[in-house]
Amino acid sequence: MMPELRYADLLADARTRVRELMPWDLQALLESPAPPLVVDVREPHEFALARMAGALGVPRGVLEAACEWDYDDTVPELAAARGRPVVVVCRSGNRSLLAADTLRRLGFADVASLATGLRGWNDAELPLVAGDGAPIDADAAEPLLAARVRPEQRRPHPD
Repeated sequence: MMPELRYADLLADARTRVRELMPWDLQALLESPAPPLVVDVREPHEFALARMAGALGVPRGVLEAACEWDYDDTVPELAAARGRPVVVVCRSGNRSLLAADTLRRLGFADVASLATGLRGWNDAELPLVAGDGAPIDADAAEPLLAARVRPEQRRPHPD
């Protein structure tokens, strides 16, 4: 029987293989002559609220098909990026870590994850835009990137 794994175990395992960047590291790369492709793996409704300008929205649920040619979910810019640096982002850095590990396993040679996610990017007061491309102030973006754990999603406490 396989040992029971938890989400934290999957993240720790992926962290042994995936390079993580801090927001200022990614900002420097984006300002370089050959910037990486930024892939945002959040859900479409999250992507529409606030995102990095120029990021490619590819929900994690279709990532494997999106990075391959000849599928309904193929995203040509991603499928063509196997030889290009790719940085995966999400809200907190967890989904992006797992997605970056998946891309690495699928043959993407230079892939990294934004360690703190867009929350850390915003905390560093780096630019975000709304769905229409208009800039969003860091204070206005903060509630858009906040965790929304509902009471029923919390671990039950013994009485």
